[in-house]
Amino acid sequence: MEATELEKLEVTLLLEAVFQRYGHDFRGYARASVHRRLHNVRTQAGLGCVSELIPRVLHEPAFFERLLDEMSITVTTMFRNPGLFLVLRQKVLPYLKSYPSLKIWHAGCATGQEAYSLSILLKEEDLAKRTVIYATDFNDKALDTAKKGIYDIKDVKNFTQNYQAAGGKQSFSEYYHAEYGAMKIRQNLKALITFANHNLAIDNVFSETQLIMCRNVLIYFDKKLQDRVLNLFWESLAENGFLCLGRRESLAYSTIKDKFVVVDEKHKVFQKKTGRQDV
Repeated sequence: MEATELEKLEVTLLLEAVFQRYGHDFRGYARASVHRRLHNVRTQAGLGCVSELIPRVLHEPAFFERLLDEMSITVTTMFRNPGLFLVLRQKVLPYLKSYPSLKIWHAGCATGQEAYSLSILLKEEDLAKRTVIYATDFNDKALDTAKKGIYDIKDVKNFTQNYQAAGGKQSFSEYYHAEYGAMKIRQNLKALITFANHNLAIDNVFSETQLIMCRNVLIYFDKKLQDRVLNLFWESLAENGFLCLGRRESLAYSTIKDKFVVVDEKHKVFQKKTGRQDV
């Protein structure tokens, strides 16, 4: 159902209240997605309209955490869209092997499965010893899950299939051990990753990196915020560094589209041009 003008105003007031009270900025999120998520929150809370959320969010931190969880994008899996990891293995990592050390930024890491997928890829391509992965998200609850690296054992079959499709060189079982109905990522994979809180909507450059992965996050942002984040990525990448986006995401309408070359259009892999090419 399309939002009325009054509902749009209520949403604007709520998002401003959240920003002023907690510093989380959802004002640049695509409004259709925001309306859906707020509808879920108020329906679960038995509230009649969006404006009724405001006093509860302002005065009840626990309720705000519920809203924060709803606004977070935490859908992820190991080796999601395995074709992308195959492109990394075949086209990107061979190039990056020429660097003496590497930094990778996985922005919007959610509960960490893709960050651990990168760890596996780096180990198999003999890059683990000289690489650090910075995996960031604004949701501390999701980051806690990521740091633990413990996932439901029922997902192992899907994880294994994705790993194999991504060109896996070992048995996937080498990378976790099972206990009490859960799979636990091995410590040597965890050691490659530094998990940290970073909010793409308000925070600045995280670190100079050779590879940035941020997949299926920009689709939840409006055009202005998308452009802010893409410029942030451009500033964070070393010359000739690589950027990986989600399948439904693009540089086509951004202000930085001419500052990258396409490495793989299907899997949305781009390479930052050198300063000489930018002139």
